[in-house]
Amino acid sequence: MPSRARLCRAVLCHAVSLAVPGRAVPCRSARTCGGRRRAHGQEGGARGLTSPLLASPLPDGSARPPAAAQSGVSRTAVCCSICGFIQWMSRGDMAKPLLGHRSMEGDPSITPAASRSIGVLGSGDFARSLAIRLVCSGFKVVVGSRNPKRKAGLFPSAAEVTFQAEAVKKTDVIFVAVFREHYSTLCDLADVLVGKILVDVSNNTEINHHKESNAEYLASLFPACTVVKGFNVVSAWTLQSGARDGNKQVLICSNNQEAKRTVAEIAQVMGFTPVDMGCMSSAREIENIPLRLLPAWKIPIFLALGLFLCFFTYNLIRQVIHPYIREQKNKLYKIPIEVVNTTLPCVAYVMLSLVYLPGVLAACSQLYYGTKYRRFPDWLDQWLQHRKQIGLLSFFCAALHAVYSLCLPMRRSHRYQLIETAVKQAVEKKMNIWVEEEVWRMEIYISVGIIALGLLSLLAITSLPSIANSLNWREFSFIQVSQDIKNLSSDLF
Repeated sequence: MPSRARLCRAVLCHAVSLAVPGRAVPCRSARTCGGRRRAHGQEGGARGLTSPLLASPLPDGSARPPAAAQSGVSRTAVCCSICGFIQWMSRGDMAKPLLGHRSMEGDPSITPAASRSIGVLGSGDFARSLAIRLVCSGFKVVVGSRNPKRKAGLFPSAAEVTFQAEAVKKTDVIFVAVFREHYSTLCDLADVLVGKILVDVSNNTEINHHKESNAEYLASLFPACTVVKGFNVVSAWTLQSGARDGNKQVLICSNNQEAKRTVAEIAQVMGFTPVDMGCMSSAREIENIPLRLLPAWKIPIFLALGLFLCFFTYNLIRQVIHPYIREQKNKLYKIPIEVVNTTLPCVAYVMLSLVYLPGVLAACSQLYYGTKYRRFPDWLDQWLQHRKQIGLLSFFCAALHAVYSLCLPMRRSHRYQLIETAVKQAVEKKMNIWVEEEVWRMEIYISVGIIALGLLSLLAITSLPSIANSLNWREFSFIQVSQDIKNLSSDLF
């Protein structure tokens, strides 16, 4: 199969034959084109390639590829110049492959992928996804299965599928992609596993389901091996799709620093970000992470629900219950839309105020004690850690308020009220009901509300990690502080 550089030369030479008038000049191979470039070297130098920029060498000391500087240059010279430029690009950064085939040349801290064989014990979905990702990253993968003939079709052709004992003998780093309950089936391989690095990727079905972590249990079964906990927070879909978007951290822990470094290098070659979590005692916490449902959102969600219930009860009494008791008017129809719509902005600006109140309290505490090194109280520390979630919930309530407000004219009750008002005006023979003050008040109210929602949307977007990481500290603080002051002013207005 022809190389990518040779295909590029053929395509570009064909393009030159169409663009430059004259006799067609095919480019059959890199050797042929290179010979023509050498044959036309004097011609290129005699046709105006005397610019200091073109004549100067490249930063790496190599000669700059020739280029057609004048319109009268022959098509062959243009073709050969383009081919020379392609060869120059192939030696630079543009020749580096994409993430799926990342080259480790030039990085002394990472072992080249092609020189290392990785073993995978297991034939499930995660093992298959892991093997695909390892193969795409340039590793030599050996999969160990109890039935290799039946499972060979599930893995990429570049991966070797064999029996577990043979896979262990051929590799030094082995991913154990089996359930904890099946660890005992690997005891027959204890002799060939001596001195190997075992990477435990398993998870539990419940938080703290066992007294010891899966990695610690695996280490107790194979004391002659070095066990590393890692890759359990990465899903099979992430392994197949690659580390493209979002947070793709790989949490790693082990009692052996060299083994951790080896697994971290593998994770980095695969396109992930390894994070050292310490010794093996951290494996229990790492295994609990995938089982927790929104751990940082519980307190903000309960806070938002509490505020919503308080304001909803107040608005229900004020808009529905009180008119029924005083005037015997049935206004229960207001509960689904009007009462909820009146409650949402109250929750939104109270939550937004709660985002910045702990910062003020923290500053007052530091001024009172005269030092910034004194630890905050636990309640204030927790409050500070949940500010982002509180702010995003504030934006959520504000967005719902905007949607509810747009739906107000669509209600059947609103149409009946319009018809009733029109009939009353016709009976009373009122031709002009324009009230200038009310018109201006409503226009200003809607305009300020739209601006406040836009500013709050900007705050919510810049709170996302992917956006916040692209801003420097001055830009981030400007958006967060100045825009919040405007938002609070708009809400109070």
